[in-house]
Amino acid sequence: MSQNYLLEIGLEEIPAHVVTPSINQLVERMTSFLKENRLSFDKIEAYSTPRRLALKVIGLADKQEDIEELAKGPAKKIAYDKDGNWSKAAQGFARGQGVSVDELFFQELKGVEYVYVKKFIAGKSAKEVLTSVKEVVMEMKFPTMMRWGSNDFEYVRPIRWIVSLLNDEIVPFKVLDLETGRKSQGHRFLGKEVEVKNADAYPECLKQEMVIADAKERKEIIMSQIDELAKKNSWNIVVDPDLLEEVNNLVEYPTVFAGSFDEKYLSVPDAVLITSMKDNQRYFYVEDSDGKLLPHFVSVRNGNSAYLENVVSGNEKVLTARLEDAKFFYEEDQKKTISDYVERLKKVMFHDKIGTIYEKMERVALIAAYLGKHLGLSKTQLADLKRAAMIYKFDLVTEMVGEFSELQGVMGEIYASLFGETDAVASAMREEYMPTSSEGDLPESTIGAVLSIADKADSIQAFFSAGMIPSGSNDPYALRRQALGIVRIALDKGWNLSVPLLHEAIMSAFKERGDLYANIDPEKNYAGVKDFMFDRVAQIIGSNNDVGRDALEAALANKDNEFVSVLEAAETLTKHASDDDFKETIEALTRVSRLAKKADFEAASVDESLFENDSEKKLYDACSNAQKGYCCKSYEDKYQALHGLKGAISEYFDATMVMADDEKVKHNRLSQLVLLSNLTTAFGSLEELNVK
Repeated sequence: MSQNYLLEIGLEEIPAHVVTPSINQLVERMTSFLKENRLSFDKIEAYSTPRRLALKVIGLADKQEDIEELAKGPAKKIAYDKDGNWSKAAQGFARGQGVSVDELFFQELKGVEYVYVKKFIAGKSAKEVLTSVKEVVMEMKFPTMMRWGSNDFEYVRPIRWIVSLLNDEIVPFKVLDLETGRKSQGHRFLGKEVEVKNADAYPECLKQEMVIADAKERKEIIMSQIDELAKKNSWNIVVDPDLLEEVNNLVEYPTVFAGSFDEKYLSVPDAVLITSMKDNQRYFYVEDSDGKLLPHFVSVRNGNSAYLENVVSGNEKVLTARLEDAKFFYEEDQKKTISDYVERLKKVMFHDKIGTIYEKMERVALIAAYLGKHLGLSKTQLADLKRAAMIYKFDLVTEMVGEFSELQGVMGEIYASLFGETDAVASAMREEYMPTSSEGDLPESTIGAVLSIADKADSIQAFFSAGMIPSGSNDPYALRRQALGIVRIALDKGWNLSVPLLHEAIMSAFKERGDLYANIDPEKNYAGVKDFMFDRVAQIIGSNNDVGRDALEAALANKDNEFVSVLEAAETLTKHASDDDFKETIEALTRVSRLAKKADFEAASVDESLFENDSEKKLYDACSNAQKGYCCKSYEDKYQALHGLKGAISEYFDATMVMADDEKVKHNRLSQLVLLSNLTTAFGSLEELNVK
């Protein structure tokens, strides 16, 4: 007979961003607990609000599954005494297992015989097992933890009640001095204490006390009310999924309402108004059918519609105060020039171990110029890039960004346009920060993309030079995200960028303006930077399901290669891995590479007069043909060129002893193999491929 089990952990209000991951964690822990304890079930339903994390296990078995297992005792030689009787060790083992020695038997394990006994373990009742759910509750982990009372126990917020019911029966356990029961709490202001009669009655019991415990149901209610409001007013209410999730986790009984603000604030840029509403007040903003921002907002109340007009009025006053500040900052910021702001950056530290923001901009300008020339930017683009690099952080010292830090870059673009900068320069102010997350949007413009790469490369090298290297989960300066950004932009644009090239750009800046590197040694920890960057390359390309794991490992071996080339090499090797002769091709090429490693020199040229058989000449001609334009070929063509050498390589090794007694001949033959092996390095290390 199946049963249903309810667990509810009642808490002080949980931060909204913690609610969803916490209930997911509780479900995962309960699932593991039931499986480990051999209690089968059909499914688990999750419930969550700011004040509770709850779940209901549906179709729970009455008892654990019975199991029969073998218990291993002492080795046979220890199990018998010198007279051939059961030893004290064997008798003690039997006694410990609750059986007589007559039930013992021998079984071989890794060539040694041991005493065994079959044990039957009867399953415990579900109620008895569920008393240990206390461990599930107490072992929960949260991003922020706190203590309360006089105990050392930590949790996301103080636990105020726990409901633990198997059908209609309380499953007893204690957390600190709090005993489980059947009493829950309704809405903090609109409800009262409620007694849950049985597990199935849980959602409806709470609804009577103004709590919608099902997060999905609450979200549907919110969206339904928003849609109704939009239809009634002919509005387009922009619902950001992340904001909806946050708002949903702030309320237990949602009621949607709309408010307004004075149209005069529409003179402030939309980005500022939206930030004030969305990020600061958790409001949804409103547009007309043409996408034009309207002087209205939509929010969600944690309660019913009683006295809703007072709620609307209060929210309008709060927003008006924010918008008044924003309007004032916007107007004040325009009274200065970009030059005024850039001058102020000379006194603003980027980091006390690195230097000022102004010095960083000057370094980045030099790095960006080097990269821009390498990438073939036009004179106009290089001029725009130079201008953008010399001012791109200016908005950090504006009043607006000082108040709304999340608008850095966004206000830079707006103000740059107002101050007469070109569109390319203005957009670079915003795009330089992109991507703002590991999977965020990438810069669209060429200028913005180059500036973004230059800024991130400078930051990574500077922090590595100062010894502030990410370790474990510790990455206070978001260097991993910045490295991911560099790689993602390069791959997105198809640019031939590599770690050595970025280092060349930094070294070029250092040689030109050493004074900008007073606190930075651009050579320090370069090897660490290369490894760090290639970890990100592996992360990005490794997420591509079309790339084989060993193909990626092979391509990653060449850390001097361009990021795009690593991707293309891995894709090409993966594509041909199913070819009938792939194994033969790779084995031939890796044999060449292994022998080439025996050379303690860099091959310069091959002397044909030292050839002693036709296979040497044949391989030489084939290799020379493959080398023509090799560096400019696509990776598919490079692979085909190497693939075409397979026959000549096999004949060569059949007829030629590379390590000849004659030193000149041996040197010549190794030189030929080194030159051929150098062609394979475009693919990294082919020895990493699994072709067995």
